[in-house]
Amino acid sequence: QVQLVESGGGLVQAGGSLRLSCAASGVLFSISVMGWYRQAPGKQRELVATITHGGKTIYADSVKGRFTISRDNAKNTVYLQMNSVKPEDTAVYYCNKLPIPWTTWGKGTLVTVSS
Repeated sequence: QVQLVESGGGLVQAGGSLRLSCAASGVLFSISVMGWYRQAPGKQRELVATITHGGKTIYADSVKGRFTISRDNAKNTVYLQMNSVKPEDTAVYYCNKLPIPWTTWGKGTLVTVSS
């Protein structure tokens, strides 16, 4: 059974940093392309960062140069280092695989950036 548990969110001032974690269980994590998604209030969920099983990364233009995605296959965990955060980064952040997400999503972790 798929289980995704996101953590590390919180309240941070603009320009600050946060590190999000997502622990996966019940899945073939090491061979999965993983991504971080976010959903801001009143908006659709969007993909912000992707990492292949081999470590190749892709970022949305809105976070390029500020966010870094990484993974530890031994721990079945994917990370998102968020630097120079902006108020528009405020959202609930989720992880899941690509290109077709697992049906079960985690609860996400809320990131709130104050100006």
